[in-house]
Amino acid sequence: MEHFWQKIGRLTPFRPKREELLLPQHDIDDNRPDHDVPGVVDYAALETLLNHTCDDSQLYAMALTHRSCLQDADEPLISNQRLEFLGDAVLDLIVSEELYTQFPDYDEGLLSSNRAKIVNGKSLAAFARKLDLGNLVIVGPSADKARIRQSDATLADAFEALVGAIYLDKGLDAARAFIRDKVLDETNLTKLTSSEHNYKSRLIEYTQARQLEHPRYIVVEESGAEHEKIFLVEVRIGEETWGRGSGSRKKEAEQHAAMEAITAHTELDI
Repeated sequence: MEHFWQKIGRLTPFRPKREELLLPQHDIDDNRPDHDVPGVVDYAALETLLNHTCDDSQLYAMALTHRSCLQDADEPLISNQRLEFLGDAVLDLIVSEELYTQFPDYDEGLLSSNRAKIVNGKSLAAFARKLDLGNLVIVGPSADKARIRQSDATLADAFEALVGAIYLDKGLDAARAFIRDKVLDETNLTKLTSSEHNYKSRLIEYTQARQLEHPRYIVVEESGAEHEKIFLVEVRIGEETWGRGSGSRKKEAEQHAAMEAITAHTELDI
């Protein structure tokens, strides 16, 4: 657990002690008769979903409490918004770590774009629906009438908050295992990156469909010291230069050149 806080220590000056977390006073009820009672969690169903016991039940109750409960409850409650903030950071770390490891030739721009495809609200809501997480989310009566429990925003927020709860309750390894099982294993990373960001492959498909010559990538300039070179690459089709790109690696520069070529031809859909 300390390993994670060392990584993001730049974002937080210290880690709060457990007694300083100010957890909400939710009740846990394995035999909950009414799903819509604020602060009551279907604990047995939650443990089945997580495939582990919940040592700190208050954290999970908080993670599943929608902010609408604050408006409808007679006594003070705490919603899942703070845990959502924490879970978002944990998700970003684990997904970034996976992409960094799997795609060593990608620069920070491509890595960020691919991460955004995985951890955006619509994607997280889809992961939450696969878990049937909406049926565990606690909402206020007025919000339930509006069917807010199954909205993308509610589901995505609950998913992130749940990740935050797992991290605080079980540690980084447990959070990583959950994200691998419920997010990364459900995502074809190779297909995602090739279909969205492998501009070289898309440019080849474009030229083949139109019976054009195969794209050629030519290094036209190298600059910088030996250990920190920058390559400038042109992509040519026939004798025409279609795009230019630069990068610290030739493959990276080629991808950028292909991206410029695609962008320059407006009939191509990026």
